[in-house]
Order: sequence, then structure tokens, then C-alpha cells
Amino acid sequence: MRVQVDAVPYFYDQLHQHPEIQIMYIDRGEGTLIAGDYVGRFQPGDLYIIGSGLPHVFRSDQSYYKGTSTCRSISLYFDERYFGKELWGANELSAFRKFAEISQRGLQLTGSDLPEASKIIQSLGTSSGFDKVLLFFSLLRIIVESKSKKILALQSGKLLTSEETRMNSIVEFTFRESHRKIYLTEVANLASLSVEAFCRYFKLHTRKTYITFLNEVRVSNACRLLIQKNFTIQQICYQTGFTNVSNFNRIFKRFTGKSPLVFRKQLPFSK
Repeated sequence: MRVQVDAVPYFYDQLHQHPEIQIMYIDRGEGTLIAGDYVGRFQPGDLYIIGSGLPHVFRSDQSYYKGTSTCRSISLYFDERYFGKELWGANELSAFRKFAEISQRGLQLTGSDLPEASKIIQSLGTSSGFDKVLLFFSLLRIIVESKSKKILALQSGKLLTSEETRMNSIVEFTFRESHRKIYLTEVANLASLSVEAFCRYFKLHTRKTYITFLNEVRVSNACRLLIQKNFTIQQICYQTGFTNVSNFNRIFKRFTGKSPLVFRKQLPFSK
């Protein structure tokens, strides 16, 4: 078991995977989380479980790269080796083993269990010895037994190490250029593939088309701007790379279940 506290200008922006299960609490920072085929917003107070081998990246918003804000997170890393073979295989830990399997799709803890779990993981950052062990099992029990876990990705899936560099270049390009019209030939050339081969490659590794992924990134950016309340919906439409308001409304509702206007009206500052 390893506890890691990160206080950094921005969260790591490289798509990666690791053999341990990671429980991550966001203390400060906002941005876009990619976990397997999932794309969504993260914000302070969120708690995520990233399972073994799940490709993921917590990409901070652009403002953090300009030095106007800072990020802080507390992560707990562990795997079955921490328990030992005999204990991990015991009937008493069957629920933990099932949790470990489901976590390979990524999870977010929500609801009434979130405050207590968040309190414990923050205490882990300053604990040691036997107290640390007790807190670890208390946290794990809350998460495993919670009925308020949101599964992130549709399926689990690992990237070959040799593909991480190529996928990172695609993800980085998409975040950087999503505000404008992107042609498939551009991304295919970046991946050193023909357009047809690139489309097959991207869908094989993400289980979605590149256009779907691009639109998810744009919708995530639109959510951030809608929360800020500094821009009209029309301005947000064009700033995030959509070509017209009608198309923006349709795609935004497809991914969020509501129109940009309804999304903004339901925010706390609108009440």
C-alpha cells in the first residue's frame, strides 16, 4: 500500500496505466478525466477508483498550465500482493475481489458515502503505522459496500506499452486543437496511419470513433465554460469547436441528457 499526495501546478497529462488499484481524491483542481472509453469532468471533492491496467489521464484545464491555480490530490495505491495470496483468496474477501474486477472499468464514489470516504483518505495522507492500516481497511470497506458507485467505462481494456506514445500524441493533439475544425487526415498523419487504418485503430483501442471522442472533449470544455457564466451559449458553441448552435445543442444533449441552457439553469449559482 502506498499513499501519494500531489500538490502540483497541474495534474499529469499523459495517458498511462499501472498494475495497482488507485483511489484518488481531488482536493483542488478541475479538468477532464479519460478512463478507458469514458470522458468526463472532474472537480474538487470527487473520489475515483482507477482499476488495474485501466488507461487513464486526469487532464487539468488550460488555466492551470498558465499558473493561475494549483492542483492537489491524495492517492492510495494497492493490489492483491498487499493482502498476500492466502488472505486474498479467502472467502471473506470475495467482495473485495469482485470490487477489484469491477474497478478495471473505473468507478466514481457518489452519494452519502462520499463525505466519510473523503475524510478517511485525507487522514491517510498524514497517518502512519497501524493507524494507517486501519484507515485503509475502513476506506476500502466503505467503497466496496457502497451502493453509490458510478461505473465509468463501458468495458475494461489495457493498452500495449508500445501504443501509449501514439495514443498520448492523439489525446494531446485533440485537447490542444479541439477548439477548431479537425480533419481526420491530420490525426491519421499524426499516428502515421491512413485515415481508414486510423479509424480502425482508434476504435479498437477506445471502443468509440474518433469523432465521438472529439465531441466528448468539446462537451467537457463546454461544461467548464457554462459553469463560469462569463459567456453566452452561442459564444461557447464556437469557442469549443462546434460549427453551429443547433449542432452544439444536439451533441451536448446526447452526452449530458440536457441542453446547454438547462445545464446552466440547474447549476447552483442559477438558483
